This record gives sequence, C-alpha cells and structure tokens, in this order.
Amino acid sequence: MTMPNIADELVASMAQAVEIMEGRMKPGRVWTPPATVDVRQIRAKTGLTREAFANHYGFSRNAVRDWEQGVRRPEKAARTLLLVIDREPQAVERVLAQA
Repeated sequence: MTMPNIADELVASMAQAVEIMEGRMKPGRVWTPPATVDVRQIRAKTGLTREAFANHYGFSRNAVRDWEQGVRRPEKAARTLLLVIDREPQAVERVLAQA
C-alpha cells in the first residue's frame, strides 16, 4: 500500500473548495446547529452549578450566565458542544477523561 502524497491531496482539496464556493459542486456534508439551545435546561440535567458547568466543559462562567439569561447566544461550536452534552453526556465524559 502506498502512502498518499499530501501535497496532491491538498491541491485536490483546494480545487474542490473552489468548485464548492463557485456553486459547481455541493459540499459533502453541511450541518448547522439550531439557532437556539436551552442552556439552562442542559445545565440543569447535569446537576451542576453554573460555575461547575462552566469549569467542567471549558466555558466561561460569565458566558454560561449570559446564555441562560438571553444576553448572548452561544456561538455555533458552543451550541454543538451543548447539544452533545445534552444528548450524549457519556461521550463527552469519555473524551474529557482522556484529555
């Protein structure tokens, strides 16, 4: 088995990116998290305080407070992590235990 040439793979990926940007090709997969997530409900399911929840999952305490109070909305990556915490908390715990 031969190793792929990384330079060739990068060039091919960039060519695909151009085709996607110009609308000649559809991306392989696009997923956008929901616009809103109920951070208070997700945190409540964990049984953690705001501070403990923030520390455990790498959020700032102020961000968690602001999300819960509707002052700010979590960014896409944070909403994605929050959904995983909500639906598959054991998976998140396994990853965190290995980190």
